[in-house]
Amino acid sequence: MSRSAHPAGPRHADVLPEGHYAAPPADLNQLDPRVWSRTVGRNADGVATVGGIDVKTLAEEFGTPGYFLDEDDFRARCRSWREAFGEDADVFYAGKAFLSRAVVRWLTEEGLNLDVCSAGELVTALAAGMPAERIALHGNNKSTGEIERAVEAGVGRIVLDSFQEIARVAHIAQRLGKRQRVQIRITVGVEAHTHEFIATAHEDQKFGIPLAGGLAAEAVRRALKLDGLELIGIHSHIGSQIFDTSGFEVAAHRVVGLLGEIRDEHGVELPEIDLGGGLGIAYTSGDDPREPHEIAKALRDIVHRECDAAGLAVPRLSVEPGRAIVGPTAFTLYEVGTVKELPGLRTYVSVDGGMSDNIRTALYDAEYSVALVSRSSTAEPMLSRVVGKHCESGDIVVRDAFLPADLAPGDLIAVPATGAYCRSMASNYNHALRPPVVAVRDGQAREIVRRETEEDLLRLDVG
Repeated sequence: MSRSAHPAGPRHADVLPEGHYAAPPADLNQLDPRVWSRTVGRNADGVATVGGIDVKTLAEEFGTPGYFLDEDDFRARCRSWREAFGEDADVFYAGKAFLSRAVVRWLTEEGLNLDVCSAGELVTALAAGMPAERIALHGNNKSTGEIERAVEAGVGRIVLDSFQEIARVAHIAQRLGKRQRVQIRITVGVEAHTHEFIATAHEDQKFGIPLAGGLAAEAVRRALKLDGLELIGIHSHIGSQIFDTSGFEVAAHRVVGLLGEIRDEHGVELPEIDLGGGLGIAYTSGDDPREPHEIAKALRDIVHRECDAAGLAVPRLSVEPGRAIVGPTAFTLYEVGTVKELPGLRTYVSVDGGMSDNIRTALYDAEYSVALVSRSSTAEPMLSRVVGKHCESGDIVVRDAFLPADLAPGDLIAVPATGAYCRSMASNYNHALRPPVVAVRDGQAREIVRRETEEDLLRLDVG
């Protein structure tokens, strides 16, 4: 059972009861392919490699900490999602997971659409050449400027999140002489089996318009009356890091029920539904995510069954994987600074990064794996906590893991599955410099987001 999040992050030095920890792996040198990206392995010297380059070489060229992204893996996952859902559905990559101009170009080339939720994400998408009609704009409080920019650019859809936003988007579209395609995001009362802070479909939260009490139905009435809007569908998102589709089944049942009510009241069958994203990935060997083709089949079956029962034509389906695409494609590489043994408790391994490059452990009690990657080792496993260098007791990268007992300062360790949300949520806490994102492919490596410099910090400090 996962612990509740403490308001200030995980409590310092929790000592968990005997038996909580899984047994250490039989081989600490093994890099589980369920957790690491597809081209990761070890060379004859025991050094981990990605895309044909060993991590020592990467550390020498780009420094640590750094995010190293397996471009072949990213592209392969895009293709898997695209092929699983086919031509009669849309796959929108959720840009909030990680976005850069290089990523936008990869998405465009691999045939995916893009979901953005801010002006910054939108301008990045447009600057990198993503066709505006393949972009969706989300957000619970879009500014007038963000809406104007999206409508002027001709984005394919804006997802409406409140009654005020229905009127706001309609007014802006009319003023600009356009009719904007929109979906209405509803909350269907389904709480996915996930962390409280990342569950998003129960009514008591900031996203969407509740289905309960007829509020969603009223939102549809208002949208259908406004000349500036073309209502194309209903949007639902039930949470994050989800490993099964049972929650989607309940959500689809309620979304299709609303589509039936719309048909009966207005004589209109909306042509699209979006069931959101949130599908989980393997952060540890114990996680068992489903493959895109399994997810696609399950969601299609659910939607077809519900529409058949309601006597509705099957609408075009959209999904929004973000973490499920980029999460497994990257690892964060750190250099060990100190190794501090606390007899009878654990060993604290301090690295040259921390909560400024991965806030998720402190924020969500997220679990990660970690491995010694600059060499192999036959030493006994030691119970370790990987911590950062920030002035916070909650500055934890990997709460509990086994590392070789001969781990020493200067060793390189890596945390896999950090492609999603780590760079996106990175900060300058303690004036740390945010790490680079380095794409690796076919023996070549290049920065796609460069490392910040002290000059960058001072340039913004106009005092």
